[in-house]
Amino acid sequence: MPDGATEPKKGRKFDQVLEGARQVFMSDGYEGASVDDIARAAGVSKATLYSYFPDKRFLFMQVAKKACQRQAEHAIETIDITAPAPAVLRQIASEMVDFITSEFGTRVFRVCVGESERFPELAREFYACGPMLIRERMTDFFHLAIERGELQIDDVALAADQFHELCKADLFSRMVFSMAKSFTKAEKDRTIDGAVAMFMARYGVDT
Repeated sequence: MPDGATEPKKGRKFDQVLEGARQVFMSDGYEGASVDDIARAAGVSKATLYSYFPDKRFLFMQVAKKACQRQAEHAIETIDITAPAPAVLRQIASEMVDFITSEFGTRVFRVCVGESERFPELAREFYACGPMLIRERMTDFFHLAIERGELQIDDVALAADQFHELCKADLFSRMVFSMAKSFTKAEKDRTIDGAVAMFMARYGVDT
């Protein structure tokens, strides 16, 4: 990436290029997507595309960041942290599982891992704009639930990381090793319900 820049240049057709890229990446995957196809889908010239994004990898990461940020913002807006702890945890788990097991979420993960050694700054940015926001929302909820006497947690940051890992049980490994490309609602619910039950067994307060 030129000059170590981590943010693309913004302009009049920036969102148009980003949307065109999203469509092509979703239909053809990262390897199958060509710059020509992306420019065509966005309705711009290759010169215009390159004026915003120096290469396909950087463009994919910006699409990924935007998708992850959108998912995080949706979770933050829709999750009612005033609800009882098990209900809130289930909402959080559902958001996590839906994104982790989505076709786009799978592609994002694989590209981030594949490029993390050569371009660690992009992986860090991606984490900050999505997973970190969810983590912060979870710790805010944990503090509230502790004050309400529903949870007893000494290390809320660790608890947030533990819950995230519980939400990946079985599904994530099957996705990573291409053992399954999609999951049924029953399979997702099994992981979600198990994550909530395990977390409440460890941190829940009996009333």
